[in-house]
Amino acid sequence: MNRQSKRLMAKQEKRERPAAPSKKPSPQKREKKKRTSARQFLKEVRQELKKVQWPTRKELIGYTIVVFTSVVVLTTYVFGLDYIFSKLVLKLFGN
Repeated sequence: MNRQSKRLMAKQEKRERPAAPSKKPSPQKREKKKRTSARQFLKEVRQELKKVQWPTRKELIGYTIVVFTSVVVLTTYVFGLDYIFSKLVLKLFGN
């Protein structure tokens, strides 16, 4: 049974059952969420950033080389495909 059929069955069950009184609190009784100050937010951000395991310089250089190499290889591949397809289209439909 997939999600769609489960949802359909749930909707059908809701239609068959009599409506139960809603137990949602009235809008007046809801408490407003307190906002944190900018100072508190920045303090928490700093605490979270201290937990991050940052890469070493050697790892960072290695990752950068991998990214640049991947970009060059993929760009060359896409350029080659574009060049081949453009020549093919010009031969078929062009002059």
